[in-house]
Amino acid sequence: MLVRPFVHAQWQETATLRRFIQRPGCTRNLTSGANGSVEKRPSAKATSDELITTLPFLQRPLGVKERPSPVLKTWADTREELMNQETRLAQREHLVKEATKGYFTDLNATRRHGGKTWIAPNVMIREDKALYFPNIVGSSLDTKSKKHTASMCEGHISVISMLSTRMSEIHVNGFTLPTNERYLSNPLYQYVQINLQENLLKSFLVSLFLSSIAKSVPPELHSTYLVSSQNMEFVREHLGIVNKHVGYVYLVDDNLKVRWAGCADAKVEETNALEQCTGVLLSRLDKKRSAKASR
Repeated sequence: MLVRPFVHAQWQETATLRRFIQRPGCTRNLTSGANGSVEKRPSAKATSDELITTLPFLQRPLGVKERPSPVLKTWADTREELMNQETRLAQREHLVKEATKGYFTDLNATRRHGGKTWIAPNVMIREDKALYFPNIVGSSLDTKSKKHTASMCEGHISVISMLSTRMSEIHVNGFTLPTNERYLSNPLYQYVQINLQENLLKSFLVSLFLSSIAKSVPPELHSTYLVSSQNMEFVREHLGIVNKHVGYVYLVDDNLKVRWAGCADAKVEETNALEQCTGVLLSRLDKKRSAKASR
């Protein structure tokens, strides 16, 4: 009985996104091609201001300062965090900022550049400047058991995709398909997909249809596909996740640091940059392991 409402909700969400993006004033329209891919077409009614506006490159390293751990926080750790005045002020500032946002803010933002807020860099973030990807807990498609990204990604070069809507799946595929085709057979590489549903109702509905999701995901990726309902309220901004409707992609090294990131519609140069940066990290990790083995 829940199938029809869930499918209708997914269809309605995608249709609403397309309608907002295709309104006058948007610099590009999204239309599905014959193979389900997204084609970009300039809007004839775009305003001169938006045509002139260009997106900036990513201005800062993304991630958190503390190294993530799969060990859950104890009450003593939580109490210490609550007593930290700097942490409390940062959380209060974030909550005030979120409280002033309208319900349709994210949806309206997709009318400009399709929700894209930055252009991914052509080179990696320096290791000494890079920050850590936070630990996210989710259930994998293969065993339905809980897994931690902190333990999954350590010692590997990982491309992590954050999914929340059907539109976000299209976005991340634009970034990751060439990289996966080239490196998925490499034992040092892994592609991690995180289906993040912070809304309790949506999370419950997604959990009911894990078997349907499993059919749409290649079997070799089931072990690294996580369904999570983790609250990301205070780390979302650190990861640059400013719009819940678009997809985000992160390149994480073997030390759990974010070395590259992209969002929304992938440009050709961004897709190429991800493939090249992944290759560089894999080569470095292979040399590092070979050096240790020879000792």
